[in-house]
Amino acid sequence: MGKKNDYEDEEMTVELELDDGSVVNCAVITILTVESKDYIVLLPIDENGENEDGEVWFYRYSENSEDPNEEPVLDYIEDDDEYEKVADAFDEYLDGCEFDELTEE
Repeated sequence: MGKKNDYEDEEMTVELELDDGSVVNCAVITILTVESKDYIVLLPIDENGENEDGEVWFYRYSENSEDPNEEPVLDYIEDDDEYEKVADAFDEYLDGCEFDELTEE
């Protein structure tokens, strides 16, 4: 039996509490570094693991390097310019993924 990539079976997900107190389960797409800050890209999913509208969410992402067991902190990106930079970086990431898929075949 061929060994399949383990990470594909085990998607990383996070629970995100919204301002209204509701909790949304999100698949972690990737973590991007833009201008030496880390950002996390999340895909909101329902209980079936499906995403309705294809919309992704960007958050500033930080880990406590002193304590790796501490939960990472996600911060809302208030600044439009900063958000644009992250969105552009994500577009480049997606282009890279499509390129990888093409070269693997």
